[in-house]
Amino acid sequence: MCFQIFLDKLAAEYPEHFNVIQRDKGRFHLSCYLKIPENVLLIFQPPYSPELNPIERVWHYIKQELSWEIYDNLDALKEKVRTFIEELSTEKIASIAGGDYILSALATVA
Repeated sequence: MCFQIFLDKLAAEYPEHFNVIQRDKGRFHLSCYLKIPENVLLIFQPPYSPELNPIERVWHYIKQELSWEIYDNLDALKEKVRTFIEELSTEKIASIAGGDYILSALATVA
């Protein structure tokens, strides 16, 4: 249900865009009840390949950037991560998370 709400909101927020979502094979991603909006394409991530998951690439980048700092407590670390994420530009995220595998997947669908 939550994934359906996300898809509907994404499609409504970006109606002029063709929105591609890479997903794993989690049960909530496989529901036969999902109604995929026309401006959304869902592609599956191959099994056992977290290196292809765009968010994993973003987390790797964040860890590299923050790994040399020492934090007094968990709240300080959380705040630093939150601030760092808020300052990431769309272009920076695209450069980190983008990849040829997405274009290849799209080419096979077309």
